[in-house]
Parts: sequence; structure tokens; C-alpha cells
Amino acid sequence: MSHRTELQDTINDLVDGHRGILAADESNPTIARRFSAVEVESSEETRRAYRQMLLSTEGLEDAIAGVILYEETLRQSDDNGVPLPQLIATRGIVPGIKVDKGKGPLPGAPGDMITYGLDGLADRLQGYREQGARFAKWREVYPVSDYNPTPLGLSANAEMLARYAAQCQNEGIVPIVEPEVLIKGDHSITRSAEVHEQVWQAVFGALQRHGVVLEYMLLKPSMVTAGQDAATAPPDQVAELTLRALRRSVPLAVPSINFLSGGQAPAEATANLNALNQRRADGLWQLSFSFARALQGPALEAWHGKTENVPEAQAALALRARLSQLAMQGKYAPSMER
Repeated sequence: MSHRTELQDTINDLVDGHRGILAADESNPTIARRFSAVEVESSEETRRAYRQMLLSTEGLEDAIAGVILYEETLRQSDDNGVPLPQLIATRGIVPGIKVDKGKGPLPGAPGDMITYGLDGLADRLQGYREQGARFAKWREVYPVSDYNPTPLGLSANAEMLARYAAQCQNEGIVPIVEPEVLIKGDHSITRSAEVHEQVWQAVFGALQRHGVVLEYMLLKPSMVTAGQDAATAPPDQVAELTLRALRRSVPLAVPSINFLSGGQAPAEATANLNALNQRRADGLWQLSFSFARALQGPALEAWHGKTENVPEAQAALALRARLSQLAMQGKYAPSMER
């Protein structure tokens, strides 16, 4: 592999034992829904102002090692004309990029989904790299029912993730592989654990078939939780079942597992990450975070699109980043919530 040094350097910068990854890569339709909830119009300028507010938060680099950006953000600049990827890179935060192009139904597998975006990926990766991106992210989603994911859903989604990851490494970009088992539904945590094992085993089988070097990738999975319409499981049970599924499915060669929050409330996601790290045995993977709403939610609610609210919004983001960092060390307590 011709890019080993670059890939290892990026892994070293992202996996340092005490920082996580901020996901700020919402597509325009997704961020429009988030803005609508706080009565902010979604335009290119409001999106730029919002992401500038996030990325310029003082001390963000203390808890955040990388930021996943949306394609639009990669070419935007702050109020002083500094490109947003450069704004974070100069502070020791690695810029990354979401590269998938959304999802749709998977033909032949009722209820399952598939993600688009492989066409032209190599050329796009080269362009993103020139703009400062050093890692990428691709998300596949898995609805849970009595019948889903189907065998076709498992294999087709794993194949997409593996093809994407192999292409990234070929271009010197570290891939984040994101297989998200959706929280929507009333399924039990036991059913969730079963699905997570099936998904992760299919994904790593495909990654190995495609020659993806596991030491030069990150896994961004969901935690094993019950469906949002079922009774909420306590953090100890989430940690126990998540770790069991990981041990059965994920090779130790993967340097870091950066969990998504996946619809959990900020305090819930943080408590679950904390329980995972309190149970984690030495020699296993780094268990970190790559939260979106669980980091951004309180900041967005404080901001409301108003310049005068920026300090309060940045303080909310800084607090959530710090609490997530403490959870990564197994040192978080609910009493730290304010």
C-alpha cells in the first residue's frame, strides 16, 4: 500500500486515548429540519455561521480530535476568510468528510435500505484531500423488525461499506465505517444485540474480502440499545451487551471504536459510553465517541441563529465535549450535568 505513512499519521492524530470526533456532517435536508425546530431558516449563510460557531469554540481541541464535515462546509470560510477546514487543522483537529450520497430502499429486500455514492468516489476523494480532508465517513443503516435486516440487506450493505473503505485507503484517506442499527421501533435490547452481531460480522467479512487494512480504519457503530418505543435499558446492560457483541464480531486490529449517539439524548449517550469504558478490559479497542446531536443539540438550542447567543452556545458544546471525554475515561457522573 503506497499511503501507509499518511494513513498511520492520520490514525495517530485521531486515536490519542483522550479525544473523540464531532460529527457535523448533516446534509442540507437534515440540518434544515434541525434548524426548523429552533426557528432558524436554513440557507448557505446560516449553515456557514452555525458551523463556524461550532468549529471556533475555544478549547474544542482539548476533547475533539477530528470533525466530520459536510461537502458544503469543506469549501466555506469563517468571517476572517480562513477556510473552515484550516481553522480546525491549525488547532490540531483533523478535518474529515462525509462522502455517501444518501439512502433509499434496497430492491429485493423489503424494509431494508442501501446507501448511494460509489460512482465517482475516487475523483471526489482526491478533491476532498486537496481541500484538507484526511479521513472520510460512509453510513449504512439497518432497520430492525422481525424480518429485517434480511440476508440480502446484511450482505449488500456490508459490500458497500467495504468498497468505500478500500477506495479511501487507496487514496490515502482513513475510512470511518458506520453501520448504524436504527433505534426506531419497539424491539428489545436482546433483539438489538442479535442484529448488531449479524451486522458487524457481515461488515468485517466484507472488509477482509476487499483487502481493507483494519489498522487504518475506524468503526463508528451504534450502541446495543432497545428500540426507542421499548423500555430504556440501564447503562450497565447497554455496556454488557455491546461489549459482548463487539468481542464476538470486531477484530482487535481496529484501533478505535467511535460510537454514534443514534437518537439517544445527550446525557443518555454519555452515560452509556461511560459504562462501556468502566467495563472495558485493557487490551481492547479504544472506546470513544463520534456524536452529532448528543454534542450539538444543546448548542443549537442555545444559538437560535442569533449572534449574541454564540458564547452560550459554544459553552454548551464545550461542556458536552468535556463530559463525553470524561465518559471515554470512565469518569463521568450524572451529577456533572448542569
